[in-house]
Amino acid sequence: MKAVLEGIRVLDFGRYIAGPYCAELLAQFGADVIRIEKLGGSEDRYTTPVTADGQGAAFFQMNCNKRGMTLNPMKPEGREVVRRLVRTADVVVANLPHPTLVEMGIDYDSLKAIKEDIILTMISTFGAVGPYSERVGFDGIAQVMSGATYLGGFPGQPMKSFAPYADYGTATSAALGTLAALMARQQTGRGQVVEGALLRTALAYANGPLIEQAVLGVDRVGTGNRAQNLAPADLFKTRDGAIIIQVVGNPLFERWARLVGAEEWIGDPRFASDAERGRHAALVSERAAAWCAERTTAEALAELEQARVPAGPVLSPQEAHDDPHVQAMGILNPIKYPGLPKAAPVVGTPVVLSETPGRITRRPPLLGEHTEAILAELGYGPGEIATLRQQRVI
Repeated sequence: MKAVLEGIRVLDFGRYIAGPYCAELLAQFGADVIRIEKLGGSEDRYTTPVTADGQGAAFFQMNCNKRGMTLNPMKPEGREVVRRLVRTADVVVANLPHPTLVEMGIDYDSLKAIKEDIILTMISTFGAVGPYSERVGFDGIAQVMSGATYLGGFPGQPMKSFAPYADYGTATSAALGTLAALMARQQTGRGQVVEGALLRTALAYANGPLIEQAVLGVDRVGTGNRAQNLAPADLFKTRDGAIIIQVVGNPLFERWARLVGAEEWIGDPRFASDAERGRHAALVSERAAAWCAERTTAEALAELEQARVPAGPVLSPQEAHDDPHVQAMGILNPIKYPGLPKAAPVVGTPVVLSETPGRITRRPPLLGEHTEAILAELGYGPGEIATLRQQRVI
């Protein structure tokens, strides 16, 4: 079956996570994505190295299905390559500061002058408007400025999420925006700018507490893993590990209370609603902790499942990889790559379509692997390509 984005060409000038992962999602749904790197390789190629020559785990996750080329667009000959590439493209993805986009000739005005209906998907930390718009930044900065880190830790000890959710969330939203822009172009014939911002994403994900604070002025402080507006919703140690229990709504609370022998709490005004249970969350968590401490993880989960109370084990990365349900989902794709001691388990698209699913069809590119083939497609002859290489343009 034809991939849904077959025939769409994307130029990926991304760095680190948000840009490359946005383009990766498009590539998994069939777009022809050309990853354009520095001559020595972009930074994300070497993040979390897993090969002897320093190729990184993050690169494997975010660059499957792409073709790769190296290019120095700061040189005049490189700018000409960019112009030829843009003429063939539908989308340009870049998470670079605006002055850098201008220098490289991939700001929207420059792109539109080359191809009228081009779509520019640009991602930054703070967005294009506001006093911080020219600042550089990473995922963690967005996390800590959203309020989530403050509430996720403890008083005096805020705690950032290990997983860079602002990066991945922005990439996913930018991919959605790019698809919307492609649909709009079908209707209007016009391209546009799709703008994602890490701080915007982090604020969207932490909007509930921000609304509560602005409306009620509750001034909450961090409680670590323990939720503040419902209970039990916390991590609890078992005899051989730890689990999470998450109870939302009165029917679930009543089932949990009967399971742990807290029937007297059913009908108690202190536990009459999620909000009231949240106010007494420390007491509820204490009761849940005592129950879990008497059981192994397997025993606790079995009893909770029998009572239909949501719970799950706290897994290490190895345990997550080996989990039978994770394996059964088929989301881990074994990707072989030169220099890897074993195949890398790369996660496919987080969303599954029944008729036109996203697929990983080939490994990430070696550094500059497809440079000559792509230049040949653009009309460069062997001699011209050799000259570009000698001039360190490619």
